[in-house]
Amino acid sequence: MRKGLIIIGILVIVLGAAAMASGELSASYVIVFWGLALIAAIVFERFRYTRLLRKSPGAGWERTTERFVDEESGKTVTVYIKPETGERAYVKE
Repeated sequence: MRKGLIIIGILVIVLGAAAMASGELSASYVIVFWGLALIAAIVFERFRYTRLLRKSPGAGWERTTERFVDEESGKTVTVYIKPETGERAYVKE
């Protein structure tokens, strides 16, 4: 799905460049902007989400009652929190 969305973003940028070449400058900038925004969102979302840990994160972390099923792996995930910072860690069960 990521590759498909990146391809769509590239196509949108190409269409915006074609609009620029034809003289439609105001609309072409908007088209190019949205193509770039789509690609940036797809590329940078990888940095937004953390990977699942295999074991408890260690000292200073508290296990919460929050649990959910990870869609990719189908495994139950337990949430740990570090009270001092509010940081969260996700651990596969």
